[in-house]
Amino acid sequence: MRLRPLIVSSIALALLPLSAPAYAEDPTPSPSVSQTMEEPTPDATESPAKVEEGLGVDGGSVRAIVELADPAQHAPVASLAVAESVDVVLQPQSQPFMVVEGTAEELAKLAEDPRVTSIHRDRTYAPVDVSPNLKLIGADQAHAKNFTGAGQAVAVLDTGIDRDHPWFGNRIVAEACFSAVETGVESLCPNGGTSQTGAGAADAMTAKCLADGTNLCEHGTHVAGIAAGTGGVAPGANIVAVQVFSRVNDEDICGEPSCLLAFESSLRQAMDYVAGLSEPIAAVNLSLGGELSETDCDTGEEGAIFKPKIDALLDKGIATVVAAGNESFEGASYPACISSAVAVGANDNSDVIADFSNRGAIVDLFAPGVDIESSVPDNQTAVHSGTSMATPHVAGALALMKQSSPQTPMADLINTLKTTGRPYSYEANGQQVTTPRLDLAAALAGASPQPPITQTPVVPTEDPAPEPDPSDSSGPSPEPDDPADPTPSASPVPLPTVTVTVTITPTPKTTAQVCTRGTNATKLSAKQWAVEIHRSSGTIPDATLTCYLKLIGKSSKVFPEITKASSLGKAYRVLKNTKAGKAKLDSALLTSWLNWAHGTNGTKKLTTAEKVRLNAKSTAAALRKAAKTVK
Repeated sequence: MRLRPLIVSSIALALLPLSAPAYAEDPTPSPSVSQTMEEPTPDATESPAKVEEGLGVDGGSVRAIVELADPAQHAPVASLAVAESVDVVLQPQSQPFMVVEGTAEELAKLAEDPRVTSIHRDRTYAPVDVSPNLKLIGADQAHAKNFTGAGQAVAVLDTGIDRDHPWFGNRIVAEACFSAVETGVESLCPNGGTSQTGAGAADAMTAKCLADGTNLCEHGTHVAGIAAGTGGVAPGANIVAVQVFSRVNDEDICGEPSCLLAFESSLRQAMDYVAGLSEPIAAVNLSLGGELSETDCDTGEEGAIFKPKIDALLDKGIATVVAAGNESFEGASYPACISSAVAVGANDNSDVIADFSNRGAIVDLFAPGVDIESSVPDNQTAVHSGTSMATPHVAGALALMKQSSPQTPMADLINTLKTTGRPYSYEANGQQVTTPRLDLAAALAGASPQPPITQTPVVPTEDPAPEPDPSDSSGPSPEPDDPADPTPSASPVPLPTVTVTVTITPTPKTTAQVCTRGTNATKLSAKQWAVEIHRSSGTIPDATLTCYLKLIGKSSKVFPEITKASSLGKAYRVLKNTKAGKAKLDSALLTSWLNWAHGTNGTKKLTTAEKVRLNAKSTAAALRKAAKTVK
């Protein structure tokens, strides 16, 4: 099963969670494997052409979305699925898809039905990581002119909300929950089901949100407070709270006992729910994210699914505002990379691009995302950083804009924020880029636009490059009798782990560290990486290595889905196992991905080689050639 994070720019959604360095050197689409590798071409007449490449390649049962030509075909296709021993786990009757669980063979058989247009994994999205910020964007001046978002609402699709937090008063006007379940994945809906609507449906204080005294669902309350809390950008706006996450109890996936992920199927239902509300809504806030892209991703697999929903909301006057991501990447994560979404990067309170923030030509606006104080469960406040925190600044700003001019098309209001924002001028992907920073004083309060600022974006510094002994005896051997994996250090992706409550005592504020790609230009061999990963025997901290595995998980289709290499122990075993063709390719791929996360090479060869690994018909020769290509 592939639990693929999208979104939390900070759950780290800024949790989006979901939630960066100039990442891929090769922005152009990867060539087909047939152009570069000796790989068999499947028979064009076979039905598996409808099935996502690599789905179920490990032989187990997988959770998948079955796209239908017509929503009316739910019943007959579901009956066929049951006859083929495929479990039907979700049938949203108004939508042209259903969610099933089955093996590759079972799904291939189901794909033969002409009523089925395609089958792909039910992707998941992680929250992106998680006053002076309001003054910086001129929100105080807008409030002084009575622009508070009154009469409008912001829909927060996140981890739910602390319903009785004093920052929200009586302004929560609608609630819903769409929370997928499967083995090891629990619903966060208060009723225990996969969906719920009505008062209390998005409650972030339920028992399933708690783990060892920590509230895993904190992110949504923090995001909602920034957008529309009494201390936020639109303190007069109403709130539509939608829980879209599920609780995952799998340390191989989470790097810790439990974490939250949002399934694609949950997000699709939530966006349709918002589109069907009669409440005046200015913006949908998605502080979450997934795979990274340097360019608009409208025609990609995920983009083709989410763009029509974003466009449908825009037609109703509702903007979809999405966290760009926290990887210091020159681009944005899904779905922020969709052209009709408003992609938001983060700056600090000194008008400098945050070192962790994604940036570049497809980022639409910057907004404050460093050391942002907002509401959290138990009627408290905390300080977090991330593009997840920047995103609700823009969502709240659009509520103010729509209050000011309710008849103006939303696309025009978004454009006004762009044209009045303070220009940040910087270089990304080898060209000069200008991205505006949100400025409500200029957009609403009559202030003059601020002059441009030339930026020199930086990425977080790394420890010195390790120099392990490259010989065969340099690293320890595997210990098959010891099943325990090294315990990964806590990471802010997908959950912020370091917070300070400021409503009880005046404790100095700290923020969660953001996981980003490294800046080292030195490539290490598989043996050297094994030394680094095995029980802290190298010089790279475990927290950094765990961060690298999280970044790889967002960008690779092989890790951790096929190899389960999401923990340091599992990654060590992949690096050391070179006994068979697929194992050798896995070791070579993980080595190259680690070098990429460490700051070297692009991803073009990696993604091409992964197609060979995911093709069940690849020959031994094709596997060997792919392994050599990525070295």
